[in-house]
Amino acid sequence: MTVDRLLPTPEAHDLLDLTHELVTRELAGKVDDFEARGEFPREVLRTLGRSGLLGLPYPEADGGAGQPYEVYVQVLEVLASTWLGIAEAVSVHTLSCLPVAHFGTDEQRKTLPDMLGGELLGAFALSEPQGGSDAAALTTRATADGDAWVVTGTKAWITHGGQADFYNLFCRTGGPGPKGISCLLADATTPGLLPQQPERLMGLRSSAPAQIVLDGARVPRERLVGADGGGFAIAMQALDAGRLGIAACAVGLAQGALDYATGYARERTQFGQPIGRFQGLGFMLADMATQISAARALLLAAARLKDAGRPFSMEAAKAKLFATDMAMRVTTDAVQVLGGAGYVSDHPAERWFREAKVLQIVEGTNQIQRMVIARSLLG
Repeated sequence: MTVDRLLPTPEAHDLLDLTHELVTRELAGKVDDFEARGEFPREVLRTLGRSGLLGLPYPEADGGAGQPYEVYVQVLEVLASTWLGIAEAVSVHTLSCLPVAHFGTDEQRKTLPDMLGGELLGAFALSEPQGGSDAAALTTRATADGDAWVVTGTKAWITHGGQADFYNLFCRTGGPGPKGISCLLADATTPGLLPQQPERLMGLRSSAPAQIVLDGARVPRERLVGADGGGFAIAMQALDAGRLGIAACAVGLAQGALDYATGYARERTQFGQPIGRFQGLGFMLADMATQISAARALLLAAARLKDAGRPFSMEAAKAKLFATDMAMRVTTDAVQVLGGAGYVSDHPAERWFREAKVLQIVEGTNQIQRMVIARSLLG
């Protein structure tokens, strides 16, 4: 169905129209093939970048599109309604540009136009094999050695691992805890930066993450982003924004599933009438639509707080928590509406069901979101 959107400007309406056009022309006919082969859609992302979709919430002076988050998250939603792998890649790339855009030196910021234009693809290397949710306990170590930082350790679950042109490496340059963590900007060609084979995922196969082994990788000293010891604060600021991106992906994925299930329920007949006219299925579709609208409202409220320069961390956590749990419920129900057809790969419902699960895990598990919300409530 067509989502009735309240957008802030005529330019935003044009941008959403462009996104729908790109989805139809560049995404819809390719998603099944790329997912089946587990191939990363780099050229599709370049096309989106050249169309201005990879730098939406950044200033035009830096090469971005100068759009508010309220608009950016709705673009992500439209992308995710057809191809979650693309929407998640756009979200992660946007997150990966934040350290340089907000904390970079003048020299580092010279690369922003290529980052925001999508010619350079980014990765956000925070998680480790033994430290995902507990980011402050990361053990990757960077030691100063002359004109370089020598980095040793392993990063895990890195979206765009092996595909990215630049990596935000969060590593320990000081003592234990969050104040000992710094952020380094490393080129993919850095000697000793060694991407491993992509993970074999249940879903999201066209954008599978990979481990990054850092075997004495030498990163120039001037590639320190922000202050020495300031990396944890950079990471947390980026993740607050990134949670809005993942919530948008969840809303879009669920909307795509609802639209497909509704179309099927109109056409599939049993006992002489379309199955959607049976109350058991009609009420299921009504609940799906209501949950999606509620998640979208929560997401947009959080995005508007961010645009207004007001605290939004707890609202971002709420949006990520509610929207991703909602997407899991809605895609489960979409499979049920299709019945046996929902369990075969001839229909996309089973793919959406598999993909929804990962959204409850990435950018902080939903258990972590509940901790963030509870701590904000309790002080």
